[in-house]
Amino acid sequence: MALSDSFLWGGALAANQAEGAWREGGRGPAVSDIAKYRPNVDPREYAIHHAHTVESITAAMADDDETYYPKRRGIDFYHRYPEDLALFAEMGFTVLRVSIAWTRLYPTGEETEPNEEGIAFYEGLFTQMRRLGIEPLVTLSHYDPPLALALKNNCWVDRGTIALFERFARTCFERFGHLVKLWLSFNEIDGIVRHPLTSGGIIEETVEGSILQACYTALHHQFVASASVTRMLHEMWPESQMGCMLTMLKTYPLTCHPDDIAATQAKDRLLYLCTDVQAGGAYPRLALNALARQGVEIPFAEGDAELLREHPVDFISLSYYMTLAESVDPDAERTPGNTVLGVKNPYLESSEWGWQIDPVGLRISLIDLYDRYGKPLFIVENGLGMRDELTAEGRIHDPYRIDYFRAHFREMIRAVDEGVELMGYTSWAPIDIISASSSQISKRYGFIHVDLDDLGRGSGERRRKDSFWWYQRVIATNGADLG
Repeated sequence: MALSDSFLWGGALAANQAEGAWREGGRGPAVSDIAKYRPNVDPREYAIHHAHTVESITAAMADDDETYYPKRRGIDFYHRYPEDLALFAEMGFTVLRVSIAWTRLYPTGEETEPNEEGIAFYEGLFTQMRRLGIEPLVTLSHYDPPLALALKNNCWVDRGTIALFERFARTCFERFGHLVKLWLSFNEIDGIVRHPLTSGGIIEETVEGSILQACYTALHHQFVASASVTRMLHEMWPESQMGCMLTMLKTYPLTCHPDDIAATQAKDRLLYLCTDVQAGGAYPRLALNALARQGVEIPFAEGDAELLREHPVDFISLSYYMTLAESVDPDAERTPGNTVLGVKNPYLESSEWGWQIDPVGLRISLIDLYDRYGKPLFIVENGLGMRDELTAEGRIHDPYRIDYFRAHFREMIRAVDEGVELMGYTSWAPIDIISASSSQISKRYGFIHVDLDDLGRGSGERRRKDSFWWYQRVIATNGADLG
């Protein structure tokens, strides 16, 4: 058994998918509030479905509807978090990943003083977690930039957003630093190229020039902001740690044809760009050349290179759900993944949503990342979205979820046995929440069932699934008993 006694077990949530209460407590509108219910979105159309014009955004904000804007209601974690935390503690959680909604503290992002009602909410949340022995792992930005900044200046495309984010982060560290020791700067920071509005507050209609250039400009500003708040955290709370987060989209060559291998190599180069910068402290030369060939220029300002080099993150976190293949064959069969589309791997099974299930890929990914950077790793998202059926007795039997986690935990432990330094694991998500891509709840990830349907109908009652008890045993034995 390779896992250390300090290994952290738990789950992960995002404010915009769980909290609800979108107009309570002084919270301002975020880009997540205009995300519509769109079941089974094809990744080929993901950007189209999530693209908005100023006109469509204005219309959405004039509509108070919560039925077809499910992230506005979430699962009411805002009011029900004591009940949910008690269930997490019952499972034995020693860590819970959550995010802070920027607009709960600064409703437009530009205020000079924070909203005290928002401060009180998170202080209560983190205090209760501490009482239950649950370590908070807190993401500063998780797919919910302030909508006001998106409308005013395309948010992260504007370098001025760095200073606004620094003010937000300083407030978080000042007010919650005694309760929170583990932080992440940006959720799946690489996703900005796949969904510019969701990740970077970029409205394509108002972008001057290339949208690709706008995305990499915004990404660079996020890199600078991440390094800046990492420095700030270390100065204010020297014992605390800041991590980055990568969408681990491991890709295999479909064949051993050299062209397929070269295409995969090129894909990997951009996959690791974000961790190269945030953990390694600099843009790789080959990645810069690849972007330049696409007409992208990184907008370095004086002092940026030094800041990135001198203030890398302390650890690397990752989401891992599936792997894909790559081929230069234009007729190769394609399949969806986590907001991406790739070549289908004939050796893997797929979920109902087409995501290919690859436990061994988790071990491969962990070894690749640790071998490349030599920094501690943290798996902060991993899970299986499935439709669950409620029996007449009010039970949810989900052996498919148990099988999924069991296989992934075995590979995770094998990676640690090989020498990977792994801090912990948080499943996505420990309780059913609103899906990031399609804004539906019927794609369920949780060990805990929430009695709501895609249109928000139901009691909201929480029920333990069979997987709840299984995960409880796994945690109690520190992974020694996988059933």
